[in-house]
Amino acid sequence: MLFIWLRLKESRAGHASRYELATTSPEQKTSRNMKHTLQSDGISATINADGAELCSLKNSEGLELLWQAGPAWPRHAPILFPIVGRLKNDQLRDRGKAFPMTQHGFARDHEFTWNERGAKSCTLVLTDDSATRLHFPYAFRLAVSYEVEDAHLDIGFEITNTGDVTLPASLGGHPAFNWPLLPGLAKEAYSIHFCCEEPEPIRRLKDGLLREKVEPTPVQDKILALSEQLFWDDAIILDRPASRSIRYAADRGPAIDMEWEGFQELGIWSKPQGAAFLCIEPWRGFASPADFDGEFLDKPGIMKLAPAETKILKCRIGIG
Repeated sequence: MLFIWLRLKESRAGHASRYELATTSPEQKTSRNMKHTLQSDGISATINADGAELCSLKNSEGLELLWQAGPAWPRHAPILFPIVGRLKNDQLRDRGKAFPMTQHGFARDHEFTWNERGAKSCTLVLTDDSATRLHFPYAFRLAVSYEVEDAHLDIGFEITNTGDVTLPASLGGHPAFNWPLLPGLAKEAYSIHFCCEEPEPIRRLKDGLLREKVEPTPVQDKILALSEQLFWDDAIILDRPASRSIRYAADRGPAIDMEWEGFQELGIWSKPQGAAFLCIEPWRGFASPADFDGEFLDKPGIMKLAPAETKILKCRIGIG
């Protein structure tokens, strides 16, 4: 069977993006070594060059813990860059010009270049090219690294401004874990345990944009009790979280531990109509406020990198 999708011809930087119509068979994709698996005694992780996306995460017993891109949501753990969430009218404004920019940016739909592949670590790179500049008029280099050790997966994001003007950008992780992690266990058996008290109100979205009105936090005594009804009103956004680590678990079966550095917000999301996944998303940046329609450089929540500056963000996923 052939899949029809949008992509660019390979650029001189060695990566492609899905903007030109092409046909690709599964056999062709496999032959191009799109995926690479890392293995340690306690964990295995498979990464796809498309989007530099983590697409499998298994414990030592071979139990798959990552959502396998079913009909409810066709992704696993996309990387959000150069925006998190939406911009008003899906347009990025720069120096008086408007550029089309869809939700969560374009990195998740670009093919990254393998920079290094080993038994326990790998690195992939995306750089700007003529395709990215149609949407994002800035020069950049984004390197994403994965490394397994014991029962942990370390993910590193290195963003460099390779241009001569300030680089505004956001970046986020979006891993979707199976919910429940242990097949057959009730969803309501699970909760998220925060390392700190979380008294600050949460934010919600309307039409993908950040509402002005805040809501009381559903986190009580460091615990967010999980249920589908939490997500009837879209994602839960902690824009001022005190915690830098969480544990997603029930009273039995495997657990997921996450900790992060450099990220400043946290999104938690699922689809409420029975979708069997839970996304736990460390962000540096967030969707545009509903009333913001200004220059991207002035957007709330973005990073600003001077020419030649590099920022490093990290996330660790552990299996308990």
